[in-house]
Amino acid sequence: MKLKLKEKAVKFRKQGLSYSEILKQIPVAKSTLSLWLKSVNLSNKQSQRLAEKRLVGARLGAIAKKNQRIEKVKLIKNAAISEIKTISNREIWFIGIALYWAEGSKQKEHNISQRVAFSNSDPLMIKLFLKWLKEIIKISDSDMYFEIYTHENLKNTISQAVKYWSKITNSPKHKFNRIYYKKNKIKTKRKNIGAGYYGLLRICVKKSTNLNRKISGWIDGIIQNCGVVQW
Repeated sequence: MKLKLKEKAVKFRKQGLSYSEILKQIPVAKSTLSLWLKSVNLSNKQSQRLAEKRLVGARLGAIAKKNQRIEKVKLIKNAAISEIKTISNREIWFIGIALYWAEGSKQKEHNISQRVAFSNSDPLMIKLFLKWLKEIIKISDSDMYFEIYTHENLKNTISQAVKYWSKITNSPKHKFNRIYYKKNKIKTKRKNIGAGYYGLLRICVKKSTNLNRKISGWIDGIIQNCGVVQW
């Protein structure tokens, strides 16, 4: 019986079948099959078929792993989202202070009259900070203006950037007339340089020196009440 199975396995192998394909038809241990087939030489065509099959298998395996990761990420994110319940205005106030602490322009010893200016390229962060300014700090639209910072090589797409940020901020296009261009680096590790990049938006508040000082005080209050040592 084993001899017949071996002959059958050799025949399949010479036809260019892989070990996994042969094992589906011949119920033996893989080690046994390997011993039977170690002296079987394959033609170039057969070897190429097996190599292509392994490549396809590797690709399918990579796709399967990627899908598993995507599903895992989705489950983790959905569970995390469910942990966030209704957010009060006081909590939004804290969030805005933390955002400004991270991305806002602070007053320095050499510049004690710094206005409130918040810069970012993330549209959701921009929307959240605008909500903070309008609904929590009560800053009117007329007291705000915008600046766009982008690269010299993107001058021909600036109209798209203005349209994009106008939509994100729900503000008229004429409020985006302050545009600044940075010299483009030939070699860069930045990923956001192609289609879909609309530069960095800076939200500025007019006559806001004292508001900036107040935000600085709020930041200090958070530091002190969180038990963080201020050096």
